Amino acid sequence: MTIPSRMWVGLAAFGMIAGLVQGAVAADAKVAGTWTWTQTRNDQEMKITLKVKQEGDKLTGDIENPRGKTDISDGSVKDGVVSFHVVREFNGNKMDFKYTGKVEGDTLKLKVEWERDGEKQNRDVEAKRVTEKG
Repeated sequence: MTIPSRMWVGLAAFGMIAGLVQGAVAADAKVAGTWTWTQTRNDQEMKITLKVKQEGDKLTGDIENPRGKTDISDGSVKDGVVSFHVVREFNGNKMDFKYTGKVEGDTLKLKVEWERDGEKQNRDVEAKRVTEKG
């Protein structure tokens, strides 16, 4: 085998390995842990805390704000995409908040979508992982 042929074979092998590693990282997004962010509503800033447990591609946990704590449902992580729902009740009306996004290191970037008075609403959220200090 000539040197240029060996080089092409080496580059092809490297590309295959890099693709496999990247696919494994995307599929294995580490979502488990505690995440926090703040949001402003009616000129008041409130802290939101999301606690997530992860078993394979299944996510469970809860989300808490000053109004209380609610379990997440239908939680999953597939191909690096995180998704879950939070159903809350306001004045006897149930609202389904759909969260989707990706983990980027210690940042969880989410889009929240819901419907209010027949109109679709959405908000972008950037949550930070809470790290244990030891």
